[in-house]
This record gives sequence, structure tokens and C-alpha cells, in this order.
Amino acid sequence: MPSLSGSSVLVVGATGGLGRAIAHLLSEEGALLTLHGRSTARLAELGTSGATVTGDLSDPGTATQLVSAALAAYGRLDGIINAAGVVAFGPMADVTDETIDTLMAVNTTAPMRLLRAAYPALIESSGGLRDPFFVTLSGVVSERPTANMAAYSASKAALAAFGQAAGREMRRDGIRFLDARPGHTETGLATRPIQGSAPQLPHGYQPADVARRIVDAIISGERDLPSTAFAG
Repeated sequence: MPSLSGSSVLVVGATGGLGRAIAHLLSEEGALLTLHGRSTARLAELGTSGATVTGDLSDPGTATQLVSAALAAYGRLDGIINAAGVVAFGPMADVTDETIDTLMAVNTTAPMRLLRAAYPALIESSGGLRDPFFVTLSGVVSERPTANMAAYSASKAALAAFGQAAGREMRRDGIRFLDARPGHTETGLATRPIQGSAPQLPHGYQPADVARRIVDAIISGERDLPSTAFAG
């Protein structure tokens, strides 16, 4: 994909620290954006042009809603970046059922539903030779599950496994699956856990730098971004 100009791209979690940076770069590249967030107020504050849509990712119907919004805005859908997620901290023995359910619903099940809902549109994009893609961010914990983040690590590792298998299937239809696994990034997510409190974390990557690496990978046709791809 030599250019994103004119591509219809859905950014899920566009109001988050990393999603915001990705949306900004995509806009600079000339993409036609559909921006998802949980509140209209935060979407209005983005300062990035595009169609907007709200929705709770734990709701089974939201995936279809997001895809429909992109198709209504631009008549097609060429790419999706799932930058949404939730985190929890604390010993495995203390993790509640509600926390486990939410982690899996948002971090794992939601992107699976989203890909399924978007698949017909992405196949159509492939037929139009527009190099469609689906990007997830399973993060470094999918490579190195972390103590006191066991349930969170599991939700991300499951997403990474899904991506590896789904990516093989998608190649036959000319659709690219790209999983990015950056280390700790200063998005502010660690300050908003759904359970527990974050431990002392080392200084992380800047969202703008991680976003740039991901967008460059989309343009250059990469299919995998391990944690080492963000070092240096």
C-alpha cells in the first residue's frame, strides 16, 4: 500500500491516547476516517476530521454498528485499527468475575466480532485492489505474560493467537492482518484500570512514536510488529 490517501479507515478507540495519535497521522496521510469512541463529547474534542460513531464494545451489536457507520459515510471500508482496550491489575486470586468478563469482552471478543462484521466489506475492498487491512494491538504482554496482570495478559494473548490464525485465512482473500505488540506506552490507560492499581512502571514509549511505527507498517505492507519493532 504506497499511500493511505482516499482509503476508508475505521479507528476503534479513537479517543484513547494511542487511538488519538493514530487517527491524527491517518488524517495527515489523507485517509477518510470513521472515528469511534464511547462519548460524543470526547469525539468532538479530537480535532480530527471524519465521521463519528459511539458504542460500547462489550455490546454484541456494536461491531455491526461501527462497520455500518463507515459504509454509510464513505460507501466502502478499506481498513480497521482496533486501538481500544481495558486493563486490570492485581493478584490472580483477587480478580473478580466481572473484571475477567470485561477484559475478555473488550480486549478479545470485540475485535473478533468486528473482523467478522467487516469481512464482506474488506473482501470487496480487496476485489477493488485497495489492499485492505485489520490492525490489532495485543501488546508486549501477549509475548511475555506478566505477574499481577494475569487476566489482562490472557485477554491479549488470546487476541494475538486469534490474529495469527485469522491472518492465515485472510491472506486467501487478499486481506492483511497486522498485530502490533509495543511495550508500555504512555497513553494513560494504566491510570484507569477496571480493577486494582498499577505498579511502578518504567517510563514508556510516546504514543506519537508508536502510532508512527504502526501507520508506517500499514503503508509498507508489514504483517507483524513484535515488541522488538518498537525498540531503538
